[in-house]
Amino acid sequence: MASQTKNRAWSWWYLLFVVQILVALWPPLYNQADPHLFGVPFFYWFQLAWILVCAVLTGVVYFVTDK
Repeated sequence: MASQTKNRAWSWWYLLFVVQILVALWPPLYNQADPHLFGVPFFYWFQLAWILVCAVLTGVVYFVTDK
């Protein structure tokens, strides 16, 4: 029996992964204390929020490129 393989060609949607990595690797973007959110400095809550954003972007890429 021949196994069926999915075509995993490169897509422009994969550039969302590059955005995720570049934001995480560019600390001057979020290296500040203000504004505070519930007493938590921006540096910390931005990183935690970015985890959720990255999860959503990864889900978008997965579902859009899934054939």
